[in-house]
This record gives sequence, structure tokens and C-alpha cells, in this order.
Amino acid sequence: MPNPLPPDALDQHQNPIRRLGIVSDTHDQVARTSRAVAALAQAGADVLIHLGDLCGPDVVYACAGLPACFIWGNNEEDLTSLRQAIAAIGGTCLEWGGPLNLAGRRIALTHGDRPREYRRLLETGPDYLLSGHTHLRHDHRQGPTRCINPGALHRAARYSVALLDLTSDDLHWLEVR
Repeated sequence: MPNPLPPDALDQHQNPIRRLGIVSDTHDQVARTSRAVAALAQAGADVLIHLGDLCGPDVVYACAGLPACFIWGNNEEDLTSLRQAIAAIGGTCLEWGGPLNLAGRRIALTHGDRPREYRRLLETGPDYLLSGHTHLRHDHRQGPTRCINPGALHRAARYSVALLDLTSDDLHWLEVR
């Protein structure tokens, strides 16, 4: 999988990226998103991956506590404002998703609302396929690929995010109040 980012686009630290904080479906829940990002940072996340449905730019600013990569979901309100907010915090925007290489792992990102795109990415055989959209957390394998959905911070029985260690392959759920 090609890497659409410069090698250091997400690595704003002296240490290599090892742990991903994974968030999705924040739907303008700014305070809850701030708490989630703080919890992920405290748990050791090196980078934040937001899998879409931010809705408005205030959520982007709530994600500024970590180097961050964003993709679009099916409920984004104003892509121009979102792009500006992402640039303002020094984040990376992959638009509708795609491949990413971090810590020697091939990672595919999609919001999950486009089944054809999900299947296309899965067929490329990444180590991880990260998606959101359903507001239900899951972790399962499809062939060689580990498929992870962190859950949601809006319209979910339990609000959750995930912390993935790319070195050990450990995944931890963090509940957010």
C-alpha cells in the first residue's frame, strides 16, 4: 500500500509512533471528544485517528491534544471549514480515507458508510482496517486483516474509543463519560 503522507506527517514527536488513539462518530460532541482525547493521551496514544462524522470544526479543535489524522464521514457539514480547522491544528486530512503506513504496519481507513469502499480496502490486505459509522465497537479478523471499529461518542449505549498498540497488537477500549 502506498503511503499518501510524508514520513513525518503524523510523527510530531521525537519517538516513533507506536500507539494509535482511534475515535469515530463524534457528531459535534465537543466536551465528550475533549475528554476522549485526554483519556487517550493519558493512556499513551502517540497519534489520534478520527474516522469521520466530526460534523463541525469545533470537534477538530477538541482533537488538538495529539497529532491527528482525519477522514470524512457521511455527516460532515462544511468540508472547507473542516479542512481549515485541521490545517490550523497541524493535522492531516485524508478526505474520504485510504491507506496509511505507520510503524511498519499497513492501515486502511474508511468511515464505513460505503460498503464497496470497505470491501476494496479489505481486498488490499492491510494489517488493520479501521472504520466507524455503525456506532458499535467491534474487533474481528477477516483473513489477514484485523477490522476495528472504536464505537462512537454520540448515539451509542456506551461511548467508547480505542487504543491500538501497533507493536504488540494489543487493543484496549476506553469508555468515555
